[in-house]
Amino acid sequence: MTICFELHPRLQQDCIAVGRFELCRLLMMDDCHYPWFILVPEIPDLRECYQLTEPQRGLLGEESSYLAENLARLYHADKMNIAAIGNLVQQLHIHHIVRYQTDNAWPAPVWGFVAATPYTGQQISEQLILLRNGLKHCRFD
Repeated sequence: MTICFELHPRLQQDCIAVGRFELCRLLMMDDCHYPWFILVPEIPDLRECYQLTEPQRGLLGEESSYLAENLARLYHADKMNIAAIGNLVQQLHIHHIVRYQTDNAWPAPVWGFVAATPYTGQQISEQLILLRNGLKHCRFD
């Protein structure tokens, strides 16, 4: 019996599907306060980085670095926050948050600082165009 990958319901609820890399699914947090993206390795029942094989760990590092570098460039970031916490959503996922010294939460973490404000349809379209033009190694949904 083959176990299929399923995205955690909380990530499905809180995020917009963007695309896929070789290992990871790329999501955008539905909160227009911050450019906030999440990589989720598409491996069933994965909770921790150490559960990945060595080649998968390398690939995750490459995909995360590629995403962070390109988000910093596309959004003119002052700082990139990258974290895998997983206390509420235990499925392994890595947050990539573009930060500015002028954002609502600076210099504190963004979690729980202000209530999320969902993107409008127009804002989603604009974000997806920017990402399609800037992330050449991503397959878009």
